[in-house]
Amino acid sequence: MMAEKFLDPEELPRELSRRFLPEDLPAGEWEALAPLFEDLEKRPLATKDEIERALLDLSELLSAIEEEGAIRHIRMTCDTTNPEYEKAYLAFLENVVPKVDEALHRLRLRFTQSPAWKDLPFVRYEVLRRKWENAVAIFREENIPLKVEEEKLGQRYQKIFGAMTVEFEGRTHTLQQMAKYLEEPDRRVRERAWELIAERRLKDKDELEDIFEELLSLRDKRAKNAGFENFRDYAFRERERFDYGPKECEEFHKGVEEAVVPLLRLLHKERAKRLGLKRLRPWDLLVDPEGRPPLRPFKEPEELVQGVAEIFRRLDARLGTLFQRMADLKLLDLGNRPGKAPGGYQSTLTERRLPFIFMNAVGRDQDLWTLLHESGHAFHTLLCRDEPLHMYRDPPTEFAEVASMGMELLATPFLDVFYPDEEDRRRSLEEHLYGIVRLLCWVATIDAFQQWLYTHPGHSRSERHKAWVEIFRRFSGLEDWSGYEEVLEHEWHRQLHLFLAPFYYIEYGIAQLGALGLWQKAQEDQKGALERYIQALRLGGSRPLPELFATAGLPFDFGPTALSRAAKTIHRALRLS
Repeated sequence: MMAEKFLDPEELPRELSRRFLPEDLPAGEWEALAPLFEDLEKRPLATKDEIERALLDLSELLSAIEEEGAIRHIRMTCDTTNPEYEKAYLAFLENVVPKVDEALHRLRLRFTQSPAWKDLPFVRYEVLRRKWENAVAIFREENIPLKVEEEKLGQRYQKIFGAMTVEFEGRTHTLQQMAKYLEEPDRRVRERAWELIAERRLKDKDELEDIFEELLSLRDKRAKNAGFENFRDYAFRERERFDYGPKECEEFHKGVEEAVVPLLRLLHKERAKRLGLKRLRPWDLLVDPEGRPPLRPFKEPEELVQGVAEIFRRLDARLGTLFQRMADLKLLDLGNRPGKAPGGYQSTLTERRLPFIFMNAVGRDQDLWTLLHESGHAFHTLLCRDEPLHMYRDPPTEFAEVASMGMELLATPFLDVFYPDEEDRRRSLEEHLYGIVRLLCWVATIDAFQQWLYTHPGHSRSERHKAWVEIFRRFSGLEDWSGYEEVLEHEWHRQLHLFLAPFYYIEYGIAQLGALGLWQKAQEDQKGALERYIQALRLGGSRPLPELFATAGLPFDFGPTALSRAAKTIHRALRLS
């Protein structure tokens, strides 16, 4: 199997030698891990030096465990039809993760209760202190099995979506493969493709609703167990949002509604005019408004890899070398195929400190931007790999996404690698900026919906659908869903974060504003902006969120003022009147 080939640990270098762990440690077996945790629990932690030594050994242990989990997850998503991959992943979730969580909680208690904890240098350990003291405060042992059940339900969701296929033009297509037909100039082709996708999703709507309602119940129980009134407030603490809260997110919603929605509707008005339509339908949102055939920057994943490698070589020799190494080590699984989980992600092999990129590329322009995006995450992993503490090699998502979204825009001067024609380059960038406008509106939609979901306990299925439609229309463009009301009611099913990672989505809005700020700086001083970007990525997660933004030369602001500024930047770049 391709996943086996990419993720055979014996084929990957281990450049950092183990100091605490046995070389032959089976990191997926609790019986082998337990003595190592026991050793750490018995350590004296009476001095600063003893705490720092124990932290390094714990980092080594957690890195090995998380890498094992990452490998099993990657294999399972690479082939959701393989029962052995599924079995191995679920076994890790059920037999290892809960026990590690319990052991880690006991260790955090020991560390944070040690009199020497306060003797650790403040600047170096400020972030770790805040994270661990928060984790101790909200930990409840009874929540561990509930979290495992959530993970298992999330795996069911992925399996359902991974199995979705439709018959179109004499062939079986995954839903990811069908997306390219939404870019076809022939409106009848687009409409039929969109309808098939919508009909296929609706076939599983009841099972997906059942899964989600189980998730709602589990999450509510976890919040109540930890003493929170609702899951929203618990989730903000669980996600370590120390520098902003629900009110700031509501300000983001307000800013999107005031500055970005009008821009989206202006773009939709122009789109309808150029397409010669009185009204836009959902299948008219991705096609080129001039009727030109879709951009197809590559045919095979290998061409995508070669071209992106060249972009990075031109952008910065250091980045080019890092990407090429990933390709040489076969740390890329980019092609779409039946049975592969939907979406794309970058996962980190935490002990080897190497990134792995997973995608479903089918030759679309969007696939090019997705690989640039995931490569930004990969560079983050590689640039902070010298950080000795495992806990600091994991940056906060709000800035991790600046790394990825920023890389998309930093690469724009080199789109000629895929598009020698200037008109095609311009078109690709315009479509990407249009996508950013749509993304900001979608982020506000998903985040506002999540806030509603978890502050309205006990709501009915019909109430949920009604709330979704109202929120959707608040942030949507001018598309007309007449005749497809049921499809619209269930449109949120396609957003996997709602199922797999609750409240993980506002980060994209925060980061997109940071990425646009980085792009502005790069237009004035490409070299200087890139250097600050790299300097910030090297910090990993070792500094508070506002400081990471500041290191990159960016304000930590995602309210109405920042959104107005971003909308004006995009407006100018699109040369709108």
